[in-house]
Amino acid sequence: MRSFFSSPKAAQGLYKLFGASLFVFVSLLAVVPRCSAEVLKIVVDDTIQPITAEYIGRAVEAAARNKDQALLIELNTPGGLLDSTHDIINKILASPVPVIVYIAPSGRRAASAGFFILESADVAAMAPGTNTGAAHPVNLGGGKMDDVMKEKIENDSAAFMRSFVSKRGRNVEIAESAVRQSKSFTDQEALSQHLIDYDASSEQDLFKQLQGRTIKRFDGQPVTLDLVNQPVRMFDMTLKQRILAYIMNPNIAFILLAVGALALYAEFNHPGAVVPGTVGVIFILLAVFALNLLPTRFAAVVLILASFVLFALEAKFATHGVLGIGGITTLTLGGLLLVDSPIPEMRVHLATALAVSVPLGIITVFLMNIALKARRNKVVTGPQGLIGETGVAETMLSPRGKVFVHGEIWDAVSSAVVPAGQPVIVRRVEGLQLQVDPALPA
Repeated sequence: MRSFFSSPKAAQGLYKLFGASLFVFVSLLAVVPRCSAEVLKIVVDDTIQPITAEYIGRAVEAAARNKDQALLIELNTPGGLLDSTHDIINKILASPVPVIVYIAPSGRRAASAGFFILESADVAAMAPGTNTGAAHPVNLGGGKMDDVMKEKIENDSAAFMRSFVSKRGRNVEIAESAVRQSKSFTDQEALSQHLIDYDASSEQDLFKQLQGRTIKRFDGQPVTLDLVNQPVRMFDMTLKQRILAYIMNPNIAFILLAVGALALYAEFNHPGAVVPGTVGVIFILLAVFALNLLPTRFAAVVLILASFVLFALEAKFATHGVLGIGGITTLTLGGLLLVDSPIPEMRVHLATALAVSVPLGIITVFLMNIALKARRNKVVTGPQGLIGETGVAETMLSPRGKVFVHGEIWDAVSSAVVPAGQPVIVRRVEGLQLQVDPALPA
């Protein structure tokens, strides 16, 4: 009996089957994503604001796209805006990749909004000598809230904290005390009271403590971490984010707005200069973009504009500095009240407001004085510059004739008969003809 494999047709069919199976296998390898077995790391060393939220959101997406082992967020922040904090926490809770928030290096902190972000992570860790907490909600206006509003905001923040701390298996009661009583914790206090999972001297020390540990994700899925000796890939801000993060510093935004207004002011006083106008428009647009993302008091913008009106009035009426000092005071107040932030780090500093307002007030009054004096001065060029000048009658003016003025001979009409060689004074210029009067003897 002949073997099945000795048949040419059977062998040909087997080869076709093998080729088809190989094609399917290769196709599956191309479709199924592979794990990069890396740790993606970002460093947040700033206030919590929209650009920070965008940066962390991009990192979460990149880690998910590359199938990284984990996303490590090295955090140092004084706090920030509540809306941005909500946005960041929502991204962390929905991340398909485990998120580790690590307050480091020693001496750093994660206060206020940073405490919320720390508690929302799959793994919360701190370096020795760091602190966290002080998450009590603050009135944006900095004023005193009535009891009802204070209770509403406090209860909302506490409920937001409980919504994810309980699912992370951490100490809900102690975490809530940071919101209601503004309590702060050192790394050891946070570890002993089960607010964080690990106290690690470095990220490699943290990875060693996490090695082989199974954590429970927010959706309930268990994940075993294997991070030791895994490459750590830094994920930096884009150029756009770095620029925006820089100009979103309220002090920078205020400087841009004030200098831009001064540049436009200079352009209006010297039409056609172009450069001041261009610089002014660019600076003001950058300031408006930054202030649009920050909690801005528009009444403060009105104060800033009013200060330039006072500077102009000082130059016009010469009040011996009264209106000028008023303009500097108004500009300083406008700067201090410009950004309505819950933390001092996101407000315009007094030193910045004074450093901008005093020189700007002096420069503006100086420029306005020059402009007003130039407009009051007698014109000394062109035909109008001849008015009031003394010339000599080239011919008899009876009343018409020729006069010599400024090295040129002009047709002239005199108000009285003037003999040739006698001096005359130019009273008016009409086209190419001068109106003159006889000059009185000295």
